[in-house]
Amino acid sequence: MQDFILTLSCPDRVGIVHRVTQWLLDLEGNIVDAQQFGDAGTARFFLRVHFQIARGQHTPVSLRESFEPVASAFDMQAQIHDAERKARLLILVSRQGHCLNDLLFRTHSGQLNVEIAAIASNHNDYAGLAASYQAPFHYLPVTPETKAQQEQQILNLVESEKIDLVVLARYMQILSPELCSALEGRAINIHHSFLPSFKGARPYHQAHARGVKIIGATAHYVTSDLDEGPIIEQDVERVNHAMDVNQLTQVGSDVESLVLARAVRKHVEHRILRNGHRTVVFS
Repeated sequence: MQDFILTLSCPDRVGIVHRVTQWLLDLEGNIVDAQQFGDAGTARFFLRVHFQIARGQHTPVSLRESFEPVASAFDMQAQIHDAERKARLLILVSRQGHCLNDLLFRTHSGQLNVEIAAIASNHNDYAGLAASYQAPFHYLPVTPETKAQQEQQILNLVESEKIDLVVLARYMQILSPELCSALEGRAINIHHSFLPSFKGARPYHQAHARGVKIIGATAHYVTSDLDEGPIIEQDVERVNHAMDVNQLTQVGSDVESLVLARAVRKHVEHRILRNGHRTVVFS
């Protein structure tokens, strides 16, 4: 059997699940897992179905063609994916390597079903780490004067390496609106959850100075509105008065790594559907 994933959203109405399951029955398909959500606020319906059909009978393209009459009848935004295909990632990093290191290890150990096709950085610090995992590393220095050219190099990598997802693993450059638009829906960023309370440099120093009791991290899709894209995943950890700045930073780094890995996994497993500025994230 071959595994596929169908995701869809559409105006909520009677008969959606019946038509989808009838389509699968006609294909002699077997449902492995199905999750659905109806949003009363937006009157939209969201569905993710993991299904199997006999191997070799269909491709994602032929399945999309077969599903088109159903999608048209219900005004659906639908996608069908090969569940066995590994997503190709481009990881962007600057000088904080904890998220990069975590993603490399999870990929190498099989915890993430992805292929790290390229790593790019505006610094050379992690060329050796990338080489230790046999991951291609691209040094792309940037200045205010060369930003447009450097971002074009990033887009060239996305195209040449057939990248499915760009991961900003503590990449400390603000992406231009043009690059954000080009990567819409396929770029994820991670940041500390102090925003907007602790914007700017040294957020953990600011948090320590204010005596915070909870720190955390947020993973979200990249948009031209800085750090305000649709949220995918969040988590927090309690801290206390006895911790110094270095200890706070370590706890924060751990949370950031975990939250980013969860967000990447949910994206590549096609568990996230956009709902306006929000997301529906199936477990």
